This record gives sequence, C-alpha cells and structure tokens, in this order.
Amino acid sequence: MSLKISKPLVSVNWLHNNLNNDNLIVLDCTIPKVTANSIITEGKSQIKGAVFFDIKNVFSDKKALFPNTVLTPNEFEINAQELGIYEDSLLVCYDDLGIYSSPRVWWMFQLMGFKNIAVLDGGLPEWKGNNYPIEKPKIHQPKKGSFKVDYQPRKLKFTKDVLNSIENKTILIADARSNGRFIGIAPEPRNDLKSGHIPNSVSLPFTAILENGKMKSDEELKNIFKDFNNKKEIIFTCGSGITASILALGAEISGLRNVAVYDGSWTEWGSSTNLPIAL
Repeated sequence: MSLKISKPLVSVNWLHNNLNNDNLIVLDCTIPKVTANSIITEGKSQIKGAVFFDIKNVFSDKKALFPNTVLTPNEFEINAQELGIYEDSLLVCYDDLGIYSSPRVWWMFQLMGFKNIAVLDGGLPEWKGNNYPIEKPKIHQPKKGSFKVDYQPRKLKFTKDVLNSIENKTILIADARSNGRFIGIAPEPRNDLKSGHIPNSVSLPFTAILENGKMKSDEELKNIFKDFNNKKEIIFTCGSGITASILALGAEISGLRNVAVYDGSWTEWGSSTNLPIAL
C-alpha cells in the first residue's frame, strides 16, 4: 500500500527511514543561483535519488510579465507527468538553503489539489548534518507519470482580488518580506519597484517562523498565527510568491486552512502605476 503523509513537514530522520519506499519521489526544489538556465551547478550535491524540480524554467510561466507565475492546471499536469509523478506518488520537497523555495513547490501542489506532499524540515543542510547519503546531481529520464490535477482556485489570488480585499476587515493580508522593505526603508531587490506595502496589510517576515533553517515548533507557530484565527480568509504576499509560500506552510502547520497566495505579490503590485501603496 502506498505511504501517505499526514503532515506538511517531515524530518530528515523520517525521510532517511523511508528513502527506499516504492512511491517516494524526493524533489530538489532549489532555485538555481548561478544562471537561470542551469540545472546542475558546479560543486552541487543532492539527496540520494532526488529529482530536480525546476521552479524557474519548467514550473513557472516564462511568458508571464512577472517572475514565478504559476502554470495553468493543464500545463502543470503535463510537466508533473513528464517528471515521473503519479497519482499515488509520495513527494518530499527540499532545497539547499534549509527552508526557502521548497514550500513554493508544496504550495503549488496544494493549488493543484495534491495532498501527499511534505517539505523536508531543514532541507539539504540538515540532511548533510546527519551524514545521510548524498550524490552528485543526475539527469533523470523517468517514465511518464499519471499525475492528475484537481485545481483549487481559492488558493490563488490575483491583483484584482487583493485590491478588493484591502478594505475587507474579515480578510487579512500578510507580507513575508522583511519589515524594512515593508515600511520602505530597505531597498527592493528589483530596481524598477516602488517601496512600501499593500494598504492594510501586516508585516510577518518569513524569517520570523524559521529558526536555523528549520520551521519553529508547532506551538510557536500556533502562537505566531493566533491572531489570524478570526479571519475569514488570509492572503500571503511577498516579493514574487516564493517566501509567501513559507508563511502558507507555517499557517497550515498551525491549523489554518483558509489561506491563499498572491501570485504576483509585490513585484506586480509595486510595478503598477495605479495601485495604492502604504509606507
């Protein structure tokens, strides 16, 4: 019988103990740092048997105006099948920075209605720290999988949705960027973006729910997100949708289910000429 994951976060010990499970696929979800088109970078290592999940070049819409725009459900389904993912696959995603880009992949699969997926707590650094098996990256040519999308549109928000939410007191918009960027005293990494934040949004830097590259404890997360419990809906935003997904993961662990990610995030909002901005 195929193994099922009941929680969205697993430890390196759990993964090591289940590494040989027949339906397990370990996804290296690291965002390449050297060149945008590089899958294997010099000196890189990966968890033994891992498959590279290319967020930037395969699982984002490269024709879109803004970075990291999610694919259509049909495109996502096709690309996931090409990666060898099946309907009964067990997915564990990780990245080289501990917890950074892997929650984005977890969230994308949530958006596509796939639940049997978790993020590896601590990622590759934690795996290496336990002297668990690693290897040089390999190009995999898997058999086509049978993955099917069950699209969950409520988990994805667009600029119009967010604009219509800023005066709605039952909806909370939380920003995962640093507080300095939120209040406009730290520069944006993209030169063409304005500073500031979405009106009536709150600052919750993604770093506030992490400790040494791992998620804070369940109790700490519940305490951080306790003020979110009375909201009808929570929308997470960041720079381009990556770190907002870290907040979405933390919220899920704390028991919140009414969450969504603003896909365009500040890159889209801050580059607009006609949207309100607060400082």
